[in-house]
Amino acid sequence: MKLPQTFKRTFGRRRVDFSEIRSSLWSPAPEEPNSISLQNQNLILEQYKIYVEMADRVSARRGLANTFFLTLNTAAASIGGWFNTSLQGQTRSTLALLLFVLLVQTAGWYATLRSYRQLNSAKFRVIGALEERLPASPYWRAEWKALKGGADKGLYWPMTRLEQWVPIAFSIAYIILFVTTLTGR
Repeated sequence: MKLPQTFKRTFGRRRVDFSEIRSSLWSPAPEEPNSISLQNQNLILEQYKIYVEMADRVSARRGLANTFFLTLNTAAASIGGWFNTSLQGQTRSTLALLLFVLLVQTAGWYATLRSYRQLNSAKFRVIGALEERLPASPYWRAEWKALKGGADKGLYWPMTRLEQWVPIAFSIAYIILFVTTLTGR
């Protein structure tokens, strides 16, 4: 059965080889950092600034998506709790349809967060390749080294790790609400 392979290919974690990024970044061919003309150094710096700004905008869009989905789910949970007593007379199929819609919506939220995380991960790797041609590497090497590569959770805990659990928590809450409504507990 190919379902587990398809699931792993779609949802599994894969890393792009950094050398692939480096080799495809420079046009027509990568130059040695010391042989780049002043004009090209300025162009690289401008491209770097733009690219860092683009990465920041992706993070801002992810924040807006989180705000939207969090507001939507908070409203749905509030309305669900408020209507919990009045929904007891509804048919199971109506409740199941409502649960299905809410679970699809939280799955969409999770997929959106995952997509933004993957996009930013790629952008940060490209930023690292660009920084190889700059005199300093504050964003890619120095900051990540200061954060000990994310290994020390007391020093740095990536927000993407926390935010991926929020849609899952809402899904679990919706399932619990559905079961308690059906059982009358």
